[in-house]
Amino acid sequence: MTWQPEIDELARRHSLKEEMGGPEGVDRQHSHGKLTIRERIDLLADPGTFDEMGKLQGRTVYNDAGELESFSPVSRVRGLAKVNGRRVHVSGQDFTIRGGTARTDDGGVDIGHGHPDANQLRLPNINLLDGAGGSVQEFDDLGRTYIPDGDFSNYCNLLSISPVVTAVLGPAAGGSAPIPPLSHFSVMAKGTGQVFPGGPPVVKAALNLDIDKDVLGGSEIHTKISGVVDNIAEDEADAISQVKQFLSYLPDNVWEMPPRIESTDDPNRRDERLLSLIPRDKRKPYNPRVIIEGVLDEGSFFEIAPDYGSSRIIGLARADGYPVGVMANNPNRRGGSMDSDAAEKSARLVQLCDTFHIPMVVLMDDPGFMVGPESEMNGIERSGARLLYSIVQSKMPWISFICRQSFGLAGSLQFRPGPHMFRRYAWVSGHWGSMHIEGGTSAAFRRVIEAADDPEAKRLEIENSFQRIASPFRTAEASGLDLIDPRDTRAIMCDFVDMAQGVIKTQLGPGIGPTYRP
Repeated sequence: MTWQPEIDELARRHSLKEEMGGPEGVDRQHSHGKLTIRERIDLLADPGTFDEMGKLQGRTVYNDAGELESFSPVSRVRGLAKVNGRRVHVSGQDFTIRGGTARTDDGGVDIGHGHPDANQLRLPNINLLDGAGGSVQEFDDLGRTYIPDGDFSNYCNLLSISPVVTAVLGPAAGGSAPIPPLSHFSVMAKGTGQVFPGGPPVVKAALNLDIDKDVLGGSEIHTKISGVVDNIAEDEADAISQVKQFLSYLPDNVWEMPPRIESTDDPNRRDERLLSLIPRDKRKPYNPRVIIEGVLDEGSFFEIAPDYGSSRIIGLARADGYPVGVMANNPNRRGGSMDSDAAEKSARLVQLCDTFHIPMVVLMDDPGFMVGPESEMNGIERSGARLLYSIVQSKMPWISFICRQSFGLAGSLQFRPGPHMFRRYAWVSGHWGSMHIEGGTSAAFRRVIEAADDPEAKRLEIENSFQRIASPFRTAEASGLDLIDPRDTRAIMCDFVDMAQGVIKTQLGPGIGPTYRP
């Protein structure tokens, strides 16, 4: 006697699951320029490492003899895999089956069969989204309606424990819409990904508005205007590649050290471009990416949300092989001023780095908060306050370099003085204050200027008197601020980050600050 017939039946059912929605459904998916969920997992996972959970789950029909007549798999695929040798939890929707829509009666009741999630395993969690959201068709199948009861508690708790990454590869509609902003990093495939709580038919019914799905919730909206999604990808392969790169900077969970790699870039390298990069004319811009290239490990910078809040450049990089967070002002966008969008994405980076114990490197040229009616309507004070709160509550090691300017509250927000490991330097090209001399002179000496025979000449006279005392050497003499040769920035930064590892070891575990907020 042998159990081979049952083993053969098991293999047959596995093959039914792998057929997904059948040839017609797969062909339809490909005709829309999209990969299937299994093709996506093949791109993501190291070959042969995907261990699927619940592979027999689905809706079945049996004949009177107890033989399987039909099997419809559930529209979700999940399991464990290895990505670049590291184990992850991966979950994705199968659009070939009912448009990726889940059903309340799929596979009956889950009574628990040892299917641990990323929360229990303390592993990175990867979401591959491609689902059309709920459908009234289910009401007809069930013969009733039901009360929505989505439970996001475990998912939200995971944000304080392990990295959560989302790739939007098709529609992320209905209950999937909050997932991209409820992630440490999200990326959307251009032309195929969309995010919205209700798609065009719902918008038509609610607002009598005809709208294309990409106009409603595509990459142009969510990576450039709303900030719901961090990065755009040229295609699905690029999106999955970005997922892999982002995870390479992060530990599996908050109890582990950020992963270091061997670096071939000399930590004492001096980039001669930095000596003459900053113009003496304070109004002239320059390329801030030269600073990033000059001080961080070559080719290691991974930018996050490049098209949102673009007056601030943020991302992850490496310093002598160690992961670091990076914030830099972009003088080519709004003069580098912090607007609401820039403050929003900066706060998210601070929270990310604090959660996973990654040192922060700030390359500062901050003229202050963006001013004006538009900035006020966008709630710059609220966004700035949120960034302030995130910084004050953070505890990871922090090093700041004033490359050109630091003014007002926005300038002070890029520092993190306090009880935790912190260091500040300034380039000899730096200048600073509570406000700019130019604007401050007009405000503080308005009556004197207006009463002068030549108001413009008087204004320039007062400004010049203040400019003479604005030398960074005077600040250094009075306060002990360390002025440095710009070309020494990399060596100083790498030494600080290496020293910070001993501090980070004492901080491992869940943070003491606020719960992660998207």
